[in-house]
Amino acid sequence: MSTFFFLLAIIPSIILHEVSHGYVAYLCGDPTAKNAKRLTLNPLRHVDPFGTLLLPFLLIVSHIPAIGYAKPVPVNIGLLRRPRNQSVLVSLAGPFTNILLSAIAFIYCHYELHHASVFSLTNGYTFFDFMLDFGLVNLTLAVFNLLPIPPLDGSAVIERFVPQRHLPKYYVFRARALPVVMAILILNAITFHVGESWLSDLQNWWINLAQS
Repeated sequence: MSTFFFLLAIIPSIILHEVSHGYVAYLCGDPTAKNAKRLTLNPLRHVDPFGTLLLPFLLIVSHIPAIGYAKPVPVNIGLLRRPRNQSVLVSLAGPFTNILLSAIAFIYCHYELHHASVFSLTNGYTFFDFMLDFGLVNLTLAVFNLLPIPPLDGSAVIERFVPQRHLPKYYVFRARALPVVMAILILNAITFHVGESWLSDLQNWWINLAQS
């Protein structure tokens, strides 16, 4: 049951991350996501059967840190009013949304820890536990996506300095990089565990701060 609620925390976090990309792109002049009906909270529009459901589930039941992804929201950078600058805003909208959601969960957890008014959802799993998972999931998504590695959102900083003449090739490379990055991350989670202690320290910091 806790696995179910953990997945329930992951799915809206990923969806809101993607919607924010499309919404900021729309504000900057690109209606591609809107025309594709992706500026919606309807999960059926965003769920990738493998990346959003199967992959996180398999990793969780295998006791491996869960990662996942939704169907990327389509963005046509060429339609942005100021492509080189606004493409950075579009990319950073996702991690910013996750930081905001993590902050909301943090405020709730901080309040509950000091007022002890938690209530059970089922089998002893409380809404506090769900919000704790929700906060840590969004914190992890924000930090992970800010890594400057294509196609992660943090690579927008690198993209900003790619010469104009090389951008088409860069975009092709970025579009094809996700399977490679996911494979490396899963291999690392199973074998090398690089960065796990740092991530654990970050999550413990979040929890300790909520308890203070």
